[in-house]
Amino acid sequence: METKVTPKTSNSPTALGDSAQAFGSAVGEIWKSFSGLSLPTQAVARLQADYLKEATLLWNATLDRAQSQQGQAAALPDRRFAAQDWAANPAAAYLAQVYLLNARTLLQMAESLEGDEKTRQRVRFAVQQWLDAASPSNYLALNPEAQRKALETRGESIAHGMRHLLQDLQQGHVSQTDTSVFEVGRNVATTEGAVVFENDLIQLIEYKPLTEKVHDKPFLFVPPCINKYYILDLQPDNSFIRYTVAQGHRTFVVSWRNPDESLAAKTWDDYIEEGPIAAIRAVQAITGRRTLDMLGFCVGGTIVSTALAVLAARGEQPAASLTLLTTLLDFSNTGILDLFVDEASVQLREMTIGADAPAGPRLLKGKELATTFSFLRPNDLVWNYVVGNYLKGESPPPFDLLYWNGDSTNLPGPMYCWYLRHTYLQDELKIPGRLTTCGEKVDLGRIEAPVFVYASREDHIVPWEAAYASTAILKGKKRFVLGASGHIAGVINPPAKGKRSHWTNEQLPPSAREWFEGATEHPGSWWTDWSAWVKPHAGKLVPAPKTYGGHGHEAIEPAPGRYVKQKA
Repeated sequence: METKVTPKTSNSPTALGDSAQAFGSAVGEIWKSFSGLSLPTQAVARLQADYLKEATLLWNATLDRAQSQQGQAAALPDRRFAAQDWAANPAAAYLAQVYLLNARTLLQMAESLEGDEKTRQRVRFAVQQWLDAASPSNYLALNPEAQRKALETRGESIAHGMRHLLQDLQQGHVSQTDTSVFEVGRNVATTEGAVVFENDLIQLIEYKPLTEKVHDKPFLFVPPCINKYYILDLQPDNSFIRYTVAQGHRTFVVSWRNPDESLAAKTWDDYIEEGPIAAIRAVQAITGRRTLDMLGFCVGGTIVSTALAVLAARGEQPAASLTLLTTLLDFSNTGILDLFVDEASVQLREMTIGADAPAGPRLLKGKELATTFSFLRPNDLVWNYVVGNYLKGESPPPFDLLYWNGDSTNLPGPMYCWYLRHTYLQDELKIPGRLTTCGEKVDLGRIEAPVFVYASREDHIVPWEAAYASTAILKGKKRFVLGASGHIAGVINPPAKGKRSHWTNEQLPPSAREWFEGATEHPGSWWTDWSAWVKPHAGKLVPAPKTYGGHGHEAIEPAPGRYVKQKA
């Protein structure tokens, strides 16, 4: 006889309702343990009722299939459970559906919390991390796809998985790609050039022209110092550097050194003076040009903007134009990274690795940064590889972007602590005269160059609305362009691929949302829009140089140079 469970029954499945009530009550008590937070009684009651209703429907559907022998459950939309093995196994299908129900309920509880917004977001982040880790797909005993593969390979997949696990334990991180396939200078970072200047912190690379004539004004790129520069030069067909050279620009790129203990005491001032300012001086000397086009990516944009403000305070305006890619100047909205920054966490960093640390300044290790960024997207960058590498015994496929992502860099403690406190915590960079850098009061509004500001719509590192806020800080003529996708994929989007889209709006209203409402979407890459914008600022065409460097700055070694090859 068929047995149906409904919210009104008092049969044995009443335990389901009791479980739901216990579940809600227990979690409600957990929320209350967070200082200043509360979960409204009405919200608890609504969530309990919804949970019981959905659990009942799920149980009844499972019973129907079992008793009528109608076959397997429908495939789940979540890609962790998309394999046919989950739908074909009734127990696994039910387990996955219960997990997803519990996950939805817990996240809804987190959203229903009342109290301090930052604490609420931290709770939600912690719950999401726990839920992602608890997925049944992450465990061999609960993953029917991994179990089938183990049977088909007679245990070889498990043996391969154990070897992968041991290798990753030795290297200290989960492998996201086959690193043996790539080598910097051989098949990534291959655009032809030479190092023409170096100091303790940077090498300056000049690239070989690809056109008979180049624009009169040189172009200087300042990539982020928390990653290797070759994100802009992965492969010839997706290299932003090569694209710029092919557009007729005499291109120079800063390659930051991967600091070792000898550089642990370097400060934010050192990074400004010995980074972009030193690079500007070198490019000016080599080319004989007073002004140059400049581009900063992510933290590199923050650094080059600060450098230009320092030079403006000294009476210099070396930028013919400035391009900022996914850059923060206004740190009032730092997205998910805000969860990690408060007074206590910054003080802890200052006491352990900062300039005044009792044991002396130390490095912030690159692996720590890499792990933090990976857990911002744990299903994509952690658990996906745990399942593939260890449970299924598969080797991750070669992927240039993930190779770069795993090539981490260290940062000097004093530099990192200053940056953390004065930007992310205290949001002082945008306030004219509040900060002193390299002996000068910083006022970003004194930069006179026209500015191209690019943001990515799905960026979880630099929210696009926060990037848009730069248009209110910088005083020169401005253009804002919004691209599809995220922090990296949105930027590295060559036109030939014909992927994604971008939005433009000639007006710059105060609100980012107002800008978007009036924007026009265009298919394809934003690179062509940028190229057309920068061309009028690049000067007339002149014969391309035949040699690298000059005027006391001769070629030191071929690109990509030594610094980018140093491992953390």
